[in-house]
Amino acid sequence: MKNIDTEKRNPKTTNIDNLPTNKMLELINNEDQTVPLAIADIIPIIAESVDRITSSMNKGGRLLYVGAGTSGRLGVLDAVECPPTFNAEPSNVLGVIAGGEKAIFQAAEGAEDDIEAGRKDIQNLNVNKNDTIVGIAASGRTPYTIGALEAAKENSAHTIALVCSYGSPLAETADTALEVNTGPEAITGSTRMKAGTAQKLILNMLSTGTMIRQGKVYGNLMVDLQPSNIKLRERALSIIIEATGCSESEAIDALENYKEVKPAIVSLLTSLQGNEVANALLRHRGRIQDILNGYPSADTLNKS
Repeated sequence: MKNIDTEKRNPKTTNIDNLPTNKMLELINNEDQTVPLAIADIIPIIAESVDRITSSMNKGGRLLYVGAGTSGRLGVLDAVECPPTFNAEPSNVLGVIAGGEKAIFQAAEGAEDDIEAGRKDIQNLNVNKNDTIVGIAASGRTPYTIGALEAAKENSAHTIALVCSYGSPLAETADTALEVNTGPEAITGSTRMKAGTAQKLILNMLSTGTMIRQGKVYGNLMVDLQPSNIKLRERALSIIIEATGCSESEAIDALENYKEVKPAIVSLLTSLQGNEVANALLRHRGRIQDILNGYPSADTLNKS
């Protein structure tokens, strides 16, 4: 593995164990700062992936993350945060990890070597041409993840490799390769560090970018979040007020009437009420701006 960048020894941190704690952490922080710069080089490819995922999901497809160990856990994390953040259907964004659910909480390192398990896990999900499968692996050499992408391609799904080294088997297997070279880790081979950070940032881009393109964001406001607890209800009210300029009492009334942030905003910004709001959101694929372009505002009607 000596030729894999993520496994090489970092010459900048060879003496890290003898440094004062402050200097030790400065070194780690300095290495972490190189990650966004490395990602910047592949933004165009990430953008193409977002557009493709969006198009596929608009046809009923799913976004599936597949990986082992840290990579698999990061995929699961990004997937499970999409429903509460964007009101995405839980079945539309899935995280698949080598070793199954127990591997999220307890290391199952041997599971990553089972290429047939990767194939089987994807086959059991009945992937099709509208699905996008993102295989995540720092080295790009994880047999489980390679098997998963091979099975996905056999079922005509679009495959993406998210790797942190160049020229890997996973990248060669995938239709699209997101290769971000994060270089040697501060602690040799500990790919939960810079490589994991890069993976998390890119997964954020893939899911958030897709959700924005699907109309789940208005301006920069999360208008599809689920107000399922006290904190999220307060955030929902704040978003309604920010989006419409209404009073707190008006926001409370609108949220009570419509139960969700997006229809509450539409009702306050347009002349639409009741079922008209739901029909407009359905017709315009949930995009508030498109609705506003086609209907007079409530203020305009009140002044007429």
